Amino acid sequence: MSASAPAASSVDKSLFVFLDRCHLDIQQKLEQMMALATALEEGELTPALQAQARALTDWFNAEPRQHHLDEEKHVFPSLLASNQEDVLQATHRLIQDHGWLEADWFEIEPALEAAADGNSWFDPNVLRQAVEVFQQLYLDHIVLEESLAYPEARGRIDPALLESMGREMAKRRAVRDAKTAKA
Repeated sequence: MSASAPAASSVDKSLFVFLDRCHLDIQQKLEQMMALATALEEGELTPALQAQARALTDWFNAEPRQHHLDEEKHVFPSLLASNQEDVLQATHRLIQDHGWLEADWFEIEPALEAAADGNSWFDPNVLRQAVEVFQQLYLDHIVLEESLAYPEARGRIDPALLESMGREMAKRRAVRDAKTAKA
């Protein structure tokens, strides 16, 4: 084994650990969004619910979009070069899912923005139903990525590229964390 192999392996882990961690964050935020939608359906719009709506809106307008861009830039190209039909079909589905997730978010965001601003013009029942659809699509999407796309990509992406990808994502993460610490 060469001296560079362990470094590539550690970069590989940090790259995919970062993506997996984002999946965990998404799942947690989806649970919070469902709890918020249920609370809005069952009661009045309180300052605490307004703050939660603002935090979720801000988060979903940034983090998942960047995560999807990372996948489309770093993970999916190697999968699209595959000769395996199941890998190609899954990758095309994942790309399409990103579009559907964005469309679903566009249905949810105005109601959360309204709630964050203290307005209640939206139908809480419709919001809860939209969040259910959004949550299920995301969970199905994550399962496909973690069971097929990520394991397949680990074996296809050149170690030198993994290192570059890991550095790019780490740099962006550090900038984001610095901004969060200041806020």
